[in-house]
Amino acid sequence: MNILVTGGAGYIGSATAAQLIEGGHSVTVFDSLVTGHREAIPAGAKFIHADLGDFQAVESAFRHNAFDAIMHFAAFIEAGESMKDPGKFFRNNLAYTLNLLDVGEKFGVKKIVFSSTAAVFKSSEQPLGEESQIEPANAYGFSKYAVEQSLEWYRKIHGLRYAVLRYFNASGAMPDRGEAHQPESHLIPRIMAVALGQATHATIFGTDYPTPDGTCIRDYIHISDLVSAHLLALDALVDHDKLVYCLGSGNGYSVRQVIEMVEKVSGKPIAVVEEARRAGDAARLIASSEKIKKELGWKPQNDDLEKIIRSAWDWHHSHPNGYHRD
Repeated sequence: MNILVTGGAGYIGSATAAQLIEGGHSVTVFDSLVTGHREAIPAGAKFIHADLGDFQAVESAFRHNAFDAIMHFAAFIEAGESMKDPGKFFRNNLAYTLNLLDVGEKFGVKKIVFSSTAAVFKSSEQPLGEESQIEPANAYGFSKYAVEQSLEWYRKIHGLRYAVLRYFNASGAMPDRGEAHQPESHLIPRIMAVALGQATHATIFGTDYPTPDGTCIRDYIHISDLVSAHLLALDALVDHDKLVYCLGSGNGYSVRQVIEMVEKVSGKPIAVVEEARRAGDAARLIASSEKIKKELGWKPQNDDLEKIIRSAWDWHHSHPNGYHRD
């Protein structure tokens, strides 16, 4: 297939693009490079440097390429920032996605895999599945759920086939690709920066959550397992017009546990500063991935926190400046 990968210079998008190429597909990466890295774009992919907010650029991409499907990763993802500037997230994540959907419909592209988030759910003591209560705790989660709802209307009206993957914290690294956001706000790479001597401390936002050690609990899913789920979902759209799956390891780890594991793997002490809670942080988010396991045969291969942290440390240790050589 000829596949458009939006956000294909980012962490998950670039890893997925690389696997698509390895599987024999033709890939065009569409990315603004606002947060992505040109160096992360896999060899063999065509690259269009443009923003989804530029309707003419989106239309030009479709006019000059006969795409069979879209894999949509492009988004702003910082939950805390979304609570300070919600309009930025609504425009980029929702409005610009509508540009993509409208142009895709105009050129007859009927398949899309959408990278969604566990942030659409209400925090729960129970594992979160597809039928769990929707109640985003932040504007980021709302923007993603709004896209999900839009996809359903495009399915009903235009016959669009779509897969929505609501995944929990993407983490870890593959040998040639790791987590390097601009700016970096994700927990594991921020702790890695301390271990590498690039930061003085890791910050825990909130120590009074109703959890065993008072810090947020999250489900971490290895990047390679996330990529495999996206590829399975794309293939499944041949026989389905609507797929919604939760993805995670099914294991929950607190912020303190993650910090302790980085200390163990890196052999470096991690200084910690405790601060007040951030707006928009849920106490506990753990996935139930039984549906995608049953229906598509997906199974995480790297669901152990130590394996995840070790793969991340190997990449960060060998790429101390991320994708930049200097």
